[in-house]
Amino acid sequence: MSVREAEARPAGREPQAAAGVPRRTPSRRLGRNRRSPGSWWVPWLFLAPALILFLYFKFIPMAQAISMSVQEVRPYLGNLWVGSANYSGILSSEGFRSATWNTIVLAVGQTAGSLILGFVLALLVEGQTRKLTFIRSAAFLPVVVPIAVVAELWRIMYHPTGDGLLNQILGLVGLGPSGFINDPDTSLASIAVTGIWRGAPYDMMIFLAGLAGIDRGLYEAAVVDGASTRQRILHVTLPGLRPVFAILFVLAAVRGFRAFTEVFLLTNGGPNGSTEVLMTLIYKLGFEQNRLGIASAGAVLLFLATLVLTVCVQLLRRKKIA
Repeated sequence: MSVREAEARPAGREPQAAAGVPRRTPSRRLGRNRRSPGSWWVPWLFLAPALILFLYFKFIPMAQAISMSVQEVRPYLGNLWVGSANYSGILSSEGFRSATWNTIVLAVGQTAGSLILGFVLALLVEGQTRKLTFIRSAAFLPVVVPIAVVAELWRIMYHPTGDGLLNQILGLVGLGPSGFINDPDTSLASIAVTGIWRGAPYDMMIFLAGLAGIDRGLYEAAVVDGASTRQRILHVTLPGLRPVFAILFVLAAVRGFRAFTEVFLLTNGGPNGSTEVLMTLIYKLGFEQNRLGIASAGAVLLFLATLVLTVCVQLLRRKKIA
């Protein structure tokens, strides 16, 4: 092609393809990246084992619990429809109201304690050095230890005599021995401390992930403006971690409402019902007293309370974002 022909050709138009050579079109190139027909089921194939397990061990039992909550369960004799009698019976029970109050107190204490302690730990161990990596791993250890081992460990430390580990520490500062889980006045607080000790490291790791997402330039600008450490935490760190706080609040609250193993192993609801929570009450109604219908009604009420809490937090979060 001569210079004049090149100048005369309109700009942006490619030369014609040679004879016998097919021209590539963008649609043909894009067609190679499209999925082959029928490949939509491949992700579901990988998810199928987990979905089957969830269906069999979670969703089907949930449906059965809802069905049993409106029936009088009589094994080998056939269930009888009682409607809302199970719900009215458990709501009017003094034990249910007491267990609900203990559950709320325990959930609030564990939620606030684990969030505060987890946030403080995250600020202390934030960094990239090897020493901090070891400290983070050591701090996260209570989360991976089985809850039964944790409960037995704290039961030993809560020994009510003066020879107990925690009572010896209290004796060093001039305080008398405490009954801890054996005293109705301190048993619920003692269980809350155990839950905070186990839940705070999990919250710490989530806070660390949130701290990594905060722009470092905001801290540098705050230092240039003369902001103190407290002011940087209040005006930079906390606003940046607002979504993390919302997520962890829901997780910690659900963890507090569903507290069972530590209560069951440490006190089993005692002494004198001072640590009876909804989960232990439902367990006793269903498996010790064989009142499966009323126990199912209590489980449904606990599920609805957890669901309402989660939805309210999400709605408040969206309202603040908007």
